[in-house]
Amino acid sequence: MVQQTPKPAIQIFTTKDALDAIDRSREECVGLVADAYRTHARGDSSNPESSFLRIPNRPGSRLISLPAYLGGAFEIAGIKWISSFPSNSEVGLPRAAAALILNDIDTGYPYAVLEASTISATRTAASAVLAAELFIGSRRVRQVGIIGTGVIASHVWRFLQDLSWEIPRVCLFDLSPSSALRFRTFLEGEGAVGVNIASSAAEVFQGSDLILITTVASEPHLDDPELLDGNPVVLHLSLRDLGPSMILAAQNFTDDQDHALRENTSLDLTQRREGRSDFIAGTIADLLVGKVVADHDKPRIFSPFGLGVLDLAIAKMVFDKTVAKDAGIFIPDFF
Repeated sequence: MVQQTPKPAIQIFTTKDALDAIDRSREECVGLVADAYRTHARGDSSNPESSFLRIPNRPGSRLISLPAYLGGAFEIAGIKWISSFPSNSEVGLPRAAAALILNDIDTGYPYAVLEASTISATRTAASAVLAAELFIGSRRVRQVGIIGTGVIASHVWRFLQDLSWEIPRVCLFDLSPSSALRFRTFLEGEGAVGVNIASSAAEVFQGSDLILITTVASEPHLDDPELLDGNPVVLHLSLRDLGPSMILAAQNFTDDQDHALRENTSLDLTQRREGRSDFIAGTIADLLVGKVVADHDKPRIFSPFGLGVLDLAIAKMVFDKTVAKDAGIFIPDFF
C-alpha cells in the first residue's frame, strides 16, 4: 500500500516582503540576473513564449502569462501573471499588477504566491543596469536621459543610485508635464543634481550618453537616426518606441531573439520591413561570455522582451530572504 504524503503548505509574500529583500540587495539582484542569463544561454532553462490575453473594447490593456523553469544554481519553476492597464493611471492605480506562483520541481504543487509587480520591475531594472555597464564599460556617464517617467524609470534610477553610478546631469521627458515634474521632485529627493525637463523626447537625446525609454507607446514615435549621432547607449525597455531607421543605425542587443522578434516590437517591425534580422548583434548573454563585443563607435540599443527566468531568479531571492526571517503568510491547509 502506497503511503500518502501530506499535502504541501503554501506561503504568501506581499509587496513589503519583496521590497524588504530587494532594497538591501540591488547589487545582488544584478548578479542574479546575469547568472540567469548565462544559465538560459546554456540551455538549462525552459522559457516558452509569453501569452497575451487582450480584453475586447479595452484597447491597450492586456494580461500576460510568463511560465518558466530555470536550472543551474536556481532549480526553480513558476509562472508570472501580469496585467498592463494604462487607464489605471486615471484612477490613481499603477499601470501594472502581478502575481507569481512558484511550483515544487518534484510534485508540481504550488508552494508560494508572491506579489510580483515589484519583482517584475526589479528584474527589468537590474537587466537594464547590467546592460548599461556592459555597453559603457564603467559606471560613469555625462548625462542620463529618461523618456517616460513612471514606475520602471524609478526602479532603474534606484539601481543606478545603489550601484554608485556617477551621473552629474539628468534630462527628463514625459507626455504628461505633471508626471515629469513629479519625477524631477523624486530624483531630487533621491539626491540627484542637474535635473532638467525637456520639451520633447527628441531633445532628451541631446547630450545624453545613457538614455532610458520606459513609455507605454504601442508604436514607434522616434525614427530619426540623427538622434543617435552622439553614439549613446539606449535602454529601450518599452520595446516599441523606435522606428526601423533608428534600429538599423545602431548595434542592437536583446535578451532572447526568438522572443523579441514578435508582438510588434521595434525589432519585429524592422525584421518584417527588411526581411532579415542580422541587425541584431547578439544577446546580453553573448556580451557576458565575450562572444560579442560592444562597439563604442556606434550607438548601442538594448531591447529586452523580458524573460520569465529573470522573474524566477529574483523571486527565489525574495522567497529565501523572507523565509529566513520567518516572514510571509503561511497557510498549512491551502490544499
